Amino acid sequence: MTLLLTGTGISPGIAMGKAHVLRRGRPDVLEYAIPRQHLDDEVARFQRALTTVTRQLREIQRHIPSDAPRDVAGFIDAHLLMLKDHLLAEDTISLIRERQCNAEWALKLQQDSIVSVFDAMEDAYLRTRRDDVAHVIERLQRTLLEDEGAAPAQRELRGRLVVADDLSPADMVLLQHAQIAGFVTDAGGPLSHTAIMARGLGIPAVVGTRAASTLLRDDEPLVIDGDTGMVLAGADARLRRHFRQRQKTAREHTRALQALTDTPACTRDGQAVQLMANVELAEDLRALRHSGADGVGLYRTEYLFLNRSTPPDEEEQLRHYRKLLNASQGRPVTIRTVDLGADKLAVDTVTAALNPALGLRAIRRSLQEPEVFMTQLRAILRASHLGPVRIMLPMLTTPAELEQALELIERARQRLRRERKRFDPEMPIGGMIETPAAALLCEHFARQLDFLSIGTNDLIQYTLAIDRLDESVTYLYDPLHPAVLRLIRMIIDAGARQATPVAMCGEMAGDPQLTRLLLGLGLTEFSVRPNMLGEIKHRILETDLGALHPIIDELDSVYTEEVMTRLLQRLNNL
Repeated sequence: MTLLLTGTGISPGIAMGKAHVLRRGRPDVLEYAIPRQHLDDEVARFQRALTTVTRQLREIQRHIPSDAPRDVAGFIDAHLLMLKDHLLAEDTISLIRERQCNAEWALKLQQDSIVSVFDAMEDAYLRTRRDDVAHVIERLQRTLLEDEGAAPAQRELRGRLVVADDLSPADMVLLQHAQIAGFVTDAGGPLSHTAIMARGLGIPAVVGTRAASTLLRDDEPLVIDGDTGMVLAGADARLRRHFRQRQKTAREHTRALQALTDTPACTRDGQAVQLMANVELAEDLRALRHSGADGVGLYRTEYLFLNRSTPPDEEEQLRHYRKLLNASQGRPVTIRTVDLGADKLAVDTVTAALNPALGLRAIRRSLQEPEVFMTQLRAILRASHLGPVRIMLPMLTTPAELEQALELIERARQRLRRERKRFDPEMPIGGMIETPAAALLCEHFARQLDFLSIGTNDLIQYTLAIDRLDESVTYLYDPLHPAVLRLIRMIIDAGARQATPVAMCGEMAGDPQLTRLLLGLGLTEFSVRPNMLGEIKHRILETDLGALHPIIDELDSVYTEEVMTRLLQRLNNL
């Protein structure tokens, strides 16, 4: 009998083989009191665990294959840095002494404190950084408990499909070294470091199945479909033939997309389209060099500001921007100013916003912290001397916010002139349109700015009043909602009237099923994840804009999801 489990496909491809189930579960952590005279011994025990885990991670680094993406080592480095961070090391020791409790319990308390800050973050990628904290602390707790479950790849796993409750980036290195064919987990999401590493290493994977590790058995034949998020146990001969054919077709399709790398993105009837890349991590910089992208349409700078008690200074930021420009090899780079939410740079659970999506974030926060904002503006301006740089302001909602931001940019220019530091005085300034308020005022913003970029992730959730990370309402998160499409069309049309370029950098831009719809609405600049550039280009090359217009003209009369779905099918069948 065939058993079907569903989750989220986080790394594309089909993997077939026998299961290896890691039944380790979470370590059981109990609180117990430590007599005052033994507190130094408990602190020493915790410090030994820190040393042991550091040694384990450094050993794992030595197993990283030479042809692995460079950022794989970077993820392990990030975990090593967490072990040194005062939030983990010093603050845990303080809890041991203050509460007179065991190290395992102090770690649990500290984890709860750190995770609450990540949970308050609006950005989906940043919120999943909590997983890295959990992985590091779990490894420490297992070491303290002398639990051997922390080392999952001690047996022969070549060609196996690993099934686990969750996997850390360190686990991923060991499993890849053991040459596993794929993996499936109960927990996890598409933006975790484990997911990013799986994609970088080319390992098909499905996460978030909730119960795979309890329902599946060792040596059971499995099929993992990283494209659809399906996991099948006990597939019959007919199904196995089907998936083997899909593997062959996928390999041929990948080779065909790679052949398009140097082909300009242009529709069949001659409309040129700019294909830009969204960049946030080292893996994206590496992929950028070979992606065929026309430039960087969105560089998220939030990651420079995390896991530290003070923001990065001007020189540190400038170094990061220089690396980005080197990787872009003369192509334009759009740097978005920091878009942190209601969270603090250091842990502060008392002041975390009740609703971070509607709180002090993005340009609002930058305007309330002008010195931090000024430091970033200066660094970006100085980077503009090194290559073609554009600056982008996130989450504009009022003309007053734009006026204040432009005034600060001009003030930064004046200071740099006085200091005789070089920058491009004509550096383009743009803004993200990601709220209904900004969409309704987009004509004004188009007149004031050099370019606009539609952030569809936030635009959808603000328009539909839906938290896209809240599992209880995600079924209502609909990029095809007529209200969303009308706002997108309004923004694109306003840009055309003012001769102001309009791009899209949200998830909608990277969905091949929506490419023709967006082209029909007039979008001519897409900014997507580097690994999706080939697929989007393929769709553009196969599109005749003239054939789209009669169907697009029907949009104004569409009010239901069912009708919109049929309209989209007609577009994609052309």
